Amino acid sequence: MQQAVETKPLAGVIPRARLDQIADGLAIALAVSLPWSSSATSIFAALWLLAVLPTLDWARLREIVLSPAGGLPIVFTLLALLGILWSQAPFGDRFASVVPFARMLAIPLLMCQFVRSPRGPLVLYALLASCTVLLILSYWVYAFGGAAWNPIPSKQPGVPVKDYIVQSGLFTICAFALIELAAGLWQRRGLAIGLLLLSVAFLVNIAMVVTGRTAILVIGVLLVLFALRRSSWKTSAAVLAAGIVLAAIAWAASPYLRERVTGVITEVRDYQNMNAATSSGQRLELWSNAIKLIARAPVIGYGTGALAATFRDATQGDRSIVPNADNPHNQTFTVGIQLGLLGVAVLYALWLWHLLLFRGGGWAGWVGMVVVAQSVVGSMVNSYLFDFTPGWTYVVCVGVAGGLVLRQNTAAGVTDRA
Repeated sequence: MQQAVETKPLAGVIPRARLDQIADGLAIALAVSLPWSSSATSIFAALWLLAVLPTLDWARLREIVLSPAGGLPIVFTLLALLGILWSQAPFGDRFASVVPFARMLAIPLLMCQFVRSPRGPLVLYALLASCTVLLILSYWVYAFGGAAWNPIPSKQPGVPVKDYIVQSGLFTICAFALIELAAGLWQRRGLAIGLLLLSVAFLVNIAMVVTGRTAILVIGVLLVLFALRRSSWKTSAAVLAAGIVLAAIAWAASPYLRERVTGVITEVRDYQNMNAATSSGQRLELWSNAIKLIARAPVIGYGTGALAATFRDATQGDRSIVPNADNPHNQTFTVGIQLGLLGVAVLYALWLWHLLLFRGGGWAGWVGMVVVAQSVVGSMVNSYLFDFTPGWTYVVCVGVAGGLVLRQNTAAGVTDRA
């Protein structure tokens, strides 16, 4: 009977098993596209959605949607839709602002897909492989970007596509995914060492080639989480000690890294004392304005789509060096201004339940935890979930890893923790 279900044609055209393969392949293609092209990501996401909907186990999807980890993305989106009702923004802005929330709806669909499909790990491996190609290209551009014969254009040394924030964020995910993968394969010593060396190559790129300051903070948090996952306190202490030693070596070897990290203090001081247009100083000003705005509409905010106009009005005349600012560069404030503390509570609950889903979930669980932790930390200084590539990275990795963890728990007879 099970075989009959799996091979039943879809509308008499495509067999179910074939459609499953297409949906899985498009999910892999979606992961591959993330480091490279927003247009390709959008296309593959649309094609994946069309392919996956007919393949879903609707009873299983209902279970996932009724769980906190699968249901909170839906609650988050529904709240954004309701926020349209009390927003004073133009209708075009209201509906456009729902899109970053609606992206989260793909999480329970991916969970449902890969709780059944055996190809979930291939999606995560595909992202690793795609980022490895980008890593090689990054070193190439960094070394030869200034050469007249070099055929690869680059906006910034070491950043062949997108921007340094996106690149360093993806490289951070890959580095820690590889470290955990190497730890699990330590009996195959040669392979494990190769994975560790590749992980180091990602970290060296962040430290030496192009440093995202948020990535440095994320790396510190992930190192602590990685140590806490170890089975004994001695191993945890050894991991932390190794991390401190490597950080000290990177600090001593990279003037660029030292300049990026210590520059935060200088930027804040120059902003306060000389009104200089510095990134860190401006963020403090933006956050101050965001807090004031939330205090005026604390419960449900100003409505979906009201962020840009409301924030721009609040910053006019405050500091001439923050002209036409239309967002606070902080995920909490971005949600809070639009949906109030109610929206912030849903956001924090979503992060919390996704972290709980991934505790103790093997390698896939670790990848999911890395992505969620990165999102939480990165959202302190950016609207991380609402930025295109970081947002889709969160959706793909959390959805696929979540499905793998649920699949693993089901196979082991463990009660779902979603």
